[in-house]
Amino acid sequence: MITLRQLRYLSALAKHGHFGRAAEACAVTQPALSMQIRDLERTLGVAVVERRPGETMLTEVGREIARRGENVLAASRDLVDFARHRGGLLVGRLTLGVIPSLAPYLLPRILPPLQNRFPDLRLELRETQTRQLVDEIKSGALDAAMLALPVGEPDIETLALFEDLFLLAVPAADPRVDTARVAAGDIDQSRLILLEDGHCLRDQALAFCATARNRVGGAGGTAFAASSLTTVMQMVANGYGVTLIPQIAADVERRDNRVKLLRLEQPEPGRSIGLAFRRTSPRKADFAALGAVVRESVDIAGAPTSRPNKKGG
Repeated sequence: MITLRQLRYLSALAKHGHFGRAAEACAVTQPALSMQIRDLERTLGVAVVERRPGETMLTEVGREIARRGENVLAASRDLVDFARHRGGLLVGRLTLGVIPSLAPYLLPRILPPLQNRFPDLRLELRETQTRQLVDEIKSGALDAAMLALPVGEPDIETLALFEDLFLLAVPAADPRVDTARVAAGDIDQSRLILLEDGHCLRDQALAFCATARNRVGGAGGTAFAASSLTTVMQMVANGYGVTLIPQIAADVERRDNRVKLLRLEQPEPGRSIGLAFRRTSPRKADFAALGAVVRESVDIAGAPTSRPNKKGG
Protein backbone atom coordinates (compact mmCIF):
# COMPACT_ATOMS: atom_id res chain seq x y z
CA MET A 1 0.00 0.00 0.00
CA ILE A 2 1.14 3.52 -0.67
CA THR A 3 1.59 5.78 2.36
CA LEU A 4 0.67 9.35 3.22
CA ARG A 5 4.39 10.04 3.60
CA GLN A 6 5.00 9.02 0.00
CA LEU A 7 2.18 11.22 -1.21
CA ARG A 8 3.50 14.13 0.85
CA TYR A 9 6.98 13.71 -0.63
CA LEU A 10 5.53 13.47 -4.15
CA SER A 11 3.54 16.67 -3.51
CA ALA A 12 6.71 18.46 -2.42
CA LEU A 13 8.54 17.19 -5.49
CA ALA A 14 5.74 18.43 -7.75
CA LYS A 15 5.90 21.85 -6.10
CA HIS A 16 9.69 22.33 -6.04
CA GLY A 17 10.80 20.33 -9.11
CA HIS A 18 14.02 19.33 -7.35
CA PHE A 19 14.82 16.45 -4.97
CA GLY A 20 17.04 18.58 -2.74
CA ARG A 21 14.54 21.41 -2.30
CA ALA A 22 11.67 18.95 -1.82
CA ALA A 23 13.64 17.11 0.87
CA GLU A 24 14.42 20.38 2.61
CA ALA A 25 10.74 21.35 2.59
CA CYS A 26 9.85 17.97 4.13
CA ALA A 27 12.69 18.17 6.69
CA VAL A 28 14.25 14.89 5.52
CA THR A 29 17.44 13.92 3.72
CA GLN A 30 17.46 13.76 -0.06
CA PRO A 31 18.26 10.00 -0.12
CA ALA A 32 15.32 9.32 2.22
CA LEU A 33 12.92 11.22 0.00
CA SER A 34 14.30 9.60 -3.16
CA MET A 35 13.91 6.13 -1.63
CA GLN A 36 10.26 6.80 -0.76
CA ILE A 37 9.55 8.00 -4.30
CA ARG A 38 11.13 4.84 -5.74
CA ASP A 39 9.06 2.70 -3.34
CA LEU A 40 5.96 4.55 -4.55
CA GLU A 41 6.87 3.82 -8.17
CA ARG A 42 7.43 0.12 -7.42
CA THR A 43 4.12 -0.15 -5.59
CA LEU A 44 2.17 1.55 -8.38
CA GLY A 45 4.13 -0.06 -11.20
CA VAL A 46 4.62 3.24 -13.03
CA ALA A 47 7.29 5.93 -13.26
CA VAL A 48 6.12 9.10 -11.56
CA VAL A 49 9.35 11.06 -11.97
CA GLU A 50 11.46 11.85 -15.01
CA ARG A 51 15.00 12.29 -13.70
CA ARG A 52 17.34 14.65 -15.54
CA PRO A 53 20.71 16.14 -14.55
CA GLY A 54 19.97 19.07 -12.25
CA GLU A 55 16.24 18.87 -12.91
CA THR A 56 13.29 16.74 -11.91
CA MET A 57 10.01 16.57 -13.76
CA LEU A 58 6.92 14.55 -13.00
CA THR A 59 5.68 12.28 -15.76
CA GLU A 60 2.14 12.75 -17.03
CA VAL A 61 1.03 9.88 -14.79
CA GLY A 62 3.03 11.36 -11.91
CA ARG A 63 1.28 14.72 -12.24
CA GLU A 64 -2.12 13.05 -12.10
CA ILE A 65 -1.11 10.93 -9.09
CA ALA A 66 0.19 14.06 -7.34
CA ARG A 67 -3.08 15.87 -8.07
CA ARG A 68 -5.17 13.02 -6.69
CA GLY A 69 -2.75 12.65 -3.81
CA GLU A 70 -3.44 16.25 -2.77
CA ASN A 71 -7.08 15.29 -2.23
CA VAL A 72 -6.02 12.34 -0.08
CA LEU A 73 -3.65 14.51 1.98
CA ALA A 74 -6.34 17.14 2.50
CA ALA A 75 -8.82 14.46 3.58
CA SER A 76 -6.28 13.05 6.04
CA ARG A 77 -5.76 16.51 7.55
CA ASP A 78 -9.52 16.93 7.87
CA LEU A 79 -9.67 13.58 9.69
CA VAL A 80 -7.02 14.72 12.16
CA ASP A 81 -8.82 18.05 12.62
CA PHE A 82 -12.07 16.24 13.32
CA ALA A 83 -10.45 14.22 16.11
CA ARG A 84 -8.42 17.05 17.63
CA HIS A 85 -10.95 19.87 17.70
CA ARG A 86 -14.06 18.26 19.13
CA GLY A 87 -13.27 19.54 22.63
CA GLY A 88 -14.16 23.19 22.07
CA LEU A 89 -14.17 26.14 19.70
CA LEU A 90 -10.93 27.55 18.33
CA VAL A 91 -8.46 25.44 20.24
CA GLY A 92 -5.09 24.29 18.97
CA ARG A 93 -3.47 25.22 15.69
CA LEU A 94 -5.32 27.09 12.96
CA THR A 95 -3.54 28.25 9.79
CA LEU A 96 -5.14 31.37 8.36
CA GLY A 97 -4.31 33.17 5.13
CA VAL A 98 -5.06 36.83 4.46
CA ILE A 99 -4.72 38.91 1.28
CA PRO A 100 -2.15 41.76 1.48
CA SER A 101 -4.70 44.57 1.02
CA LEU A 102 -6.56 43.32 4.10
CA ALA A 103 -3.98 41.91 6.52
CA PRO A 104 -2.36 45.08 7.94
CA TYR A 105 -5.71 46.76 8.52
CA LEU A 106 -7.89 43.90 9.74
CA LEU A 107 -5.49 41.78 11.81
CA PRO A 108 -4.80 44.47 14.46
CA ARG A 109 -8.56 44.65 15.03
CA ILE A 110 -9.25 40.93 15.39
CA LEU A 111 -6.14 39.49 17.06
CA PRO A 112 -6.68 41.00 20.55
CA PRO A 113 -10.29 39.75 20.92
CA LEU A 114 -9.31 36.35 19.52
CA GLN A 115 -6.53 36.04 22.09
CA ASN A 116 -8.84 37.13 24.92
CA ARG A 117 -11.76 34.85 24.06
CA PHE A 118 -9.84 31.83 22.79
CA PRO A 119 -6.59 31.62 24.77
CA ASP A 120 -5.96 28.04 23.62
CA LEU A 121 -5.96 29.05 19.95
CA ARG A 122 -2.57 28.90 18.22
CA LEU A 123 -3.02 31.05 15.12
CA GLU A 124 -0.51 30.80 12.28
CA LEU A 125 -0.81 33.53 9.64
CA ARG A 126 0.09 33.59 5.96
CA GLU A 127 -0.15 36.77 3.86
CA THR A 128 -0.13 36.32 0.09
CA GLN A 129 -2.22 36.80 -3.03
CA THR A 130 -5.63 35.22 -3.60
CA ARG A 131 -4.60 32.54 -6.10
CA GLN A 132 -1.91 31.20 -3.80
CA LEU A 133 -4.27 31.22 -0.81
CA VAL A 134 -6.90 29.27 -2.73
CA ASP A 135 -4.35 26.67 -3.84
CA GLU A 136 -3.11 26.26 -0.27
CA ILE A 137 -6.63 25.83 1.08
CA LYS A 138 -7.31 23.12 -1.49
CA SER A 139 -4.05 21.32 -0.69
CA GLY A 140 -4.65 21.52 3.07
CA ALA A 141 -1.68 23.78 3.76
CA LEU A 142 -4.16 26.40 5.05
CA ASP A 143 -7.29 25.82 7.10
CA ALA A 144 -8.98 29.01 5.88
CA ALA A 145 -8.32 32.41 4.33
CA MET A 146 -9.84 35.88 4.44
CA LEU A 147 -10.14 37.30 0.95
CA ALA A 148 -12.42 39.05 -1.52
CA LEU A 149 -15.43 37.09 -2.76
CA PRO A 150 -16.43 35.31 -4.88
CA VAL A 151 -13.81 32.54 -4.99
CA GLY A 152 -15.42 30.47 -7.73
CA GLU A 153 -14.05 27.06 -6.70
CA PRO A 154 -16.47 24.14 -6.26
CA ASP A 155 -14.33 22.54 -3.52
CA ILE A 156 -14.24 25.72 -1.44
CA GLU A 157 -17.04 27.04 0.76
CA THR A 158 -17.24 30.67 1.85
CA LEU A 159 -18.70 32.64 4.72
CA ALA A 160 -19.51 36.32 4.09
CA LEU A 161 -17.94 38.66 6.67
CA PHE A 162 -18.47 42.32 5.68
CA GLU A 163 -18.75 44.75 2.79
CA ASP A 164 -15.75 47.01 2.19
CA LEU A 165 -16.44 50.18 0.17
CA PHE A 166 -13.80 51.84 -1.99
CA LEU A 167 -12.54 55.40 -1.49
CA LEU A 168 -10.52 57.56 -3.85
CA ALA A 169 -7.20 58.64 -2.36
CA VAL A 170 -5.84 61.90 -3.83
CA PRO A 171 -3.07 64.33 -2.85
CA ALA A 172 -4.17 66.83 -0.20
CA ALA A 173 -3.75 69.64 -2.74
CA ASP A 174 -6.57 68.23 -4.89
CA PRO A 175 -9.12 71.06 -5.34
CA ARG A 176 -12.17 68.92 -4.61
CA VAL A 177 -13.73 69.39 -1.16
CA ASP A 178 -13.69 66.54 1.32
CA THR A 179 -17.43 65.98 0.92
CA ALA A 180 -17.25 65.63 -2.87
CA ARG A 181 -18.61 62.50 -4.57
CA VAL A 182 -16.46 61.28 -7.45
CA ALA A 183 -17.82 59.48 -10.51
CA ALA A 184 -15.88 56.75 -12.29
CA GLY A 185 -15.59 58.95 -15.37
CA ASP A 186 -13.93 61.70 -13.34
CA ILE A 187 -10.94 59.55 -12.38
CA ASP A 188 -7.98 60.29 -14.61
CA GLN A 189 -6.67 56.83 -15.41
CA SER A 190 -3.37 58.25 -16.60
CA ARG A 191 -2.72 59.12 -12.92
CA LEU A 192 -4.16 55.93 -11.44
CA ILE A 193 -1.57 54.03 -9.38
CA LEU A 194 -2.33 50.36 -8.85
CA LEU A 195 -0.96 47.29 -7.16
CA GLU A 196 0.98 44.90 -9.36
CA ASP A 197 -0.65 42.05 -11.31
CA GLY A 198 -2.02 39.25 -9.16
CA HIS A 199 -3.59 41.49 -6.51
CA CYS A 200 -7.39 41.31 -6.58
CA LEU A 201 -7.61 44.98 -5.53
CA ARG A 202 -5.97 45.94 -8.83
CA ASP A 203 -8.59 44.02 -10.82
CA GLN A 204 -11.41 45.53 -8.78
CA ALA A 205 -10.12 49.08 -9.32
CA LEU A 206 -9.82 48.55 -13.07
CA ALA A 207 -13.31 47.03 -13.20
CA PHE A 208 -14.78 50.09 -11.49
CA CYS A 209 -12.99 52.53 -13.80
CA ALA A 210 -14.24 50.57 -16.79
CA THR A 211 -17.85 51.31 -15.84
CA ALA A 212 -17.63 54.72 -17.48
CA ARG A 213 -15.70 56.11 -20.44
CA ASN A 214 -12.76 57.83 -18.82
CA ARG A 215 -11.81 61.30 -19.99
CA VAL A 216 -8.30 60.03 -20.75
CA GLY A 217 -9.30 56.56 -21.90
CA GLY A 218 -7.45 53.27 -21.80
CA ALA A 219 -7.04 50.84 -18.94
CA GLY A 220 -3.72 52.25 -17.97
CA GLY A 221 -2.50 54.06 -14.99
CA THR A 222 1.09 55.01 -14.33
CA ALA A 223 3.96 52.75 -15.27
CA PHE A 224 4.52 52.17 -11.56
CA ALA A 225 2.93 49.14 -9.86
CA ALA A 226 3.54 48.33 -6.20
CA SER A 227 3.39 45.15 -4.16
CA SER A 228 1.83 46.89 -1.14
CA LEU A 229 -0.92 49.43 -0.57
CA THR A 230 1.36 51.36 1.78
CA THR A 231 3.79 52.01 -1.09
CA VAL A 232 0.93 53.11 -3.36
CA MET A 233 -0.27 55.56 -0.70
CA GLN A 234 3.21 57.06 -0.40
CA MET A 235 3.19 57.69 -4.15
CA VAL A 236 -0.18 59.44 -3.81
CA ALA A 237 1.02 61.47 -0.81
CA ASN A 238 3.94 62.75 -2.86
CA GLY A 239 1.72 63.85 -5.72
CA TYR A 240 2.43 61.12 -8.24
CA GLY A 241 -1.19 60.11 -8.80
CA VAL A 242 -4.40 58.78 -7.25
CA THR A 243 -5.62 55.35 -6.20
CA LEU A 244 -8.61 53.43 -4.88
CA ILE A 245 -8.32 52.08 -1.36
CA PRO A 246 -10.71 49.91 0.66
CA GLN A 247 -12.45 51.64 3.54
CA ILE A 248 -10.99 49.09 5.97
CA ALA A 249 -7.68 50.90 5.36
CA ALA A 250 -9.07 54.43 5.80
CA ASP A 251 -8.35 54.89 9.52
CA VAL A 252 -4.67 54.07 8.98
CA GLU A 253 -4.08 55.84 5.69
CA ARG A 254 -5.90 59.10 6.52
CA ARG A 255 -3.36 59.77 9.26
CA ASP A 256 -1.07 61.15 6.56
CA ASN A 257 -2.17 64.78 6.11
CA ARG A 258 -0.68 64.78 2.61
CA VAL A 259 -3.56 62.55 1.47
CA LYS A 260 -7.28 63.25 1.11
CA LEU A 261 -9.92 60.50 0.88
CA LEU A 262 -13.03 61.10 -1.23
CA ARG A 263 -16.21 59.04 -1.45
CA LEU A 264 -17.41 57.70 -4.79
CA GLU A 265 -20.78 58.27 -6.40
CA GLN A 266 -23.61 55.92 -5.51
CA PRO A 267 -23.99 53.06 -5.94
CA GLU A 268 -20.63 53.01 -4.22
CA PRO A 269 -18.30 50.28 -5.47
CA GLY A 270 -16.53 47.93 -3.13
CA ARG A 271 -15.68 44.36 -2.38
CA SER A 272 -17.21 41.59 -0.30
CA ILE A 273 -14.81 40.14 2.24
CA GLY A 274 -15.32 36.56 3.30
CA LEU A 275 -13.74 33.52 4.88
CA ALA A 276 -12.91 30.64 2.53
CA PHE A 277 -12.29 27.02 3.57
CA ARG A 278 -12.50 23.49 2.20
CA ARG A 279 -16.04 22.26 1.80
CA THR A 280 -15.02 19.01 3.53
CA SER A 281 -13.41 20.68 6.56
CA PRO A 282 -14.77 19.52 9.94
CA ARG A 283 -13.93 22.90 11.53
CA LYS A 284 -16.91 24.89 10.30
CA ALA A 285 -17.95 25.73 13.85
CA ASP A 286 -14.49 27.24 14.37
CA PHE A 287 -14.83 29.27 11.19
CA ALA A 288 -18.25 30.54 12.25
CA ALA A 289 -16.79 31.65 15.61
CA LEU A 290 -13.88 33.35 13.84
CA GLY A 291 -16.30 35.07 11.49
CA ALA A 292 -18.34 36.38 14.40
CA VAL A 293 -15.23 37.98 15.93
CA VAL A 294 -14.32 39.58 12.60
CA ARG A 295 -17.81 41.03 12.08
CA GLU A 296 -17.95 42.40 15.59
CA SER A 297 -14.45 43.92 15.40
CA VAL A 298 -15.10 45.57 12.05
CA ASP A 299 -18.46 46.93 13.15
CA ILE A 300 -16.99 48.38 16.34
CA ALA A 301 -14.22 49.99 14.32
CA GLY A 302 -16.78 51.69 12.12
CA ALA A 303 -16.06 49.96 8.80
CA PRO A 304 -19.06 49.26 6.56
CA THR A 305 -21.05 46.11 7.22
CA SER A 306 -23.59 46.54 4.43
CA ARG A 307 -24.32 48.61 1.37
CA PRO A 308 -27.05 48.78 -1.28
CA ASN A 309 -26.46 47.66 -4.87
CA LYS A 310 -23.36 45.55 -4.25
CA LYS A 311 -20.66 45.88 -6.90
CA GLY A 312 -17.15 44.59 -7.11
CA GLY A 313 -16.03 41.63 -5.03
